[in-house]
Order: sequence, then structure tokens, then C-alpha cells
Amino acid sequence: MIHTVHATHIGNVRNVNEDLSWVGRIKPGGYTLGIVADGMGGHLAGDTASRLTVETMVADLSGLEPGLSPEACEAALSDAILHANEVVYRKGESDIRYHNMGTTVVAVLLSGEQGIIAHIGDSRAYKVTFSGIERLTDDHTLVNELLKSGQISEKEAGAHPRRNVLTRALGTDAEVKVDLRRIVLKPGEGLVLCSDGLSNFVAEAEMLRTVIKPGAALDDRAHKLVRMALNSGGDDNITVALFENGRVGQDAATKEWVQ
Repeated sequence: MIHTVHATHIGNVRNVNEDLSWVGRIKPGGYTLGIVADGMGGHLAGDTASRLTVETMVADLSGLEPGLSPEACEAALSDAILHANEVVYRKGESDIRYHNMGTTVVAVLLSGEQGIIAHIGDSRAYKVTFSGIERLTDDHTLVNELLKSGQISEKEAGAHPRRNVLTRALGTDAEVKVDLRRIVLKPGEGLVLCSDGLSNFVAEAEMLRTVIKPGAALDDRAHKLVRMALNSGGDDNITVALFENGRVGQDAATKEWVQ
């Protein structure tokens, strides 16, 4: 059984929460779907982009039939994101209030313990086990490109003045490429989806210690991650979704916490 929780916070300085998350079970297929979107584009536009993305994806995937192959699940998730890109792009082109709006997106579609991770932008997915934490996504940012090419160091990347510049986003262009990756969540293993409001303020080692903490309720772990980001600055909206291949005595319901 996959147990889930998602939490979001406006942060310490922002006036609007442009992040949006959705986590739930798709019936009758029995799949678990999770989405985190971090909108951008100024007043009204960022939260509109993230909302349209989540709404489009949930609508497209809500009718998935049971027993689809991994290849079919991968295609369905990719198609839902590409449809969301079309919806957001058309809205931005047709209404000056939303011109150039966009959003990141990171999503997971799980069938039992097997799943697909899809993403665009710098919202991240991590797999967490008792042996460590593994980042499953590659940031689509200018700084990451400089880092991969050896032009800057890890230390320089963390303080780079253009670290928030995206090289790929959903909704900013008529066409976009979706990165896809297959995963397996074995019993006791966890998955984290988050916006950069969490990953920029909470180190991966701290994330690991918090998420894998034995005996702690899943929602308590999500709330602690949000508080850690707030206490480390909280200069951005903060969103996290946690998934765990269940433990005995754990509540299987999806929980949500918004502030």
C-alpha cells in the first residue's frame, strides 16, 4: 500500500502561493498520482499556470484503465503533461494578463510499487531508502548547465545570482520535452516530490534524516520539512509531497496541509 501526504506553505516573504500540489488515488485503475507545480510569471499568472497544469493532468489521467503496462503508463503521463503545456501556452497567448506565464512540474504515476517520474523545470523528485537519498530528476536550469559543463563548482552554483533561471518550463513555448524515468518503490522506501522552495533551503542529508525517521507519522515528516525550509529562510513558496511503500499501522489515506 502506498501512503501519501502533501503540504504547502506560502513562505516568509511571498504574497501569493504559486505552488500547487495534488496527490490521490485514481479509480477504478488503482493508480497513485502525485503532482507538484511551481508557477511563475508575476501577478495572477504563476498560480494560474500551476492550477491549469494540475487540473489538466488530473482530468486526463482520472480515467486510466486498470492493468496498463509500464510503457502505457509512461505514455499517458507524458501526454497529460504535453496537454497541460498546450493549455497553459494557449492561455498565455490569448490573454495579456498571462503572457509568458509558465510553471515547473514534477509528477509520479504509481501502479503498485512500480512507477513513472516525469518532470520539466527545477522541481525535484528524490527516492529515499535507509541506505541513502537519490535525486531522480535533473534541473532544467542555466546554473545546472554551467555546473555540468564544469564552468562553475557546486559551491558557486548554490550562490549563483542566476540560479533560478530555467532553461525549460511548461507553458512558455508551444512545444516542450518531458523527462521520464521509471522507478520501483520497495517496502519501506519513500519518494519525495518538491518545489525548489524546499530543495533550495533543506540539504539532501537533512531531507534523508527527516523522511526516513522510524516511527514518525508521514504527515509529521512532511510538516517538519516545511518548517525546516521556513527556518532556513523561507524566501519562496514551499511544497512537498511524500509517498511511502507502507509500514504496519500507517494510515493509508492521503492527507493535505496548506498554510
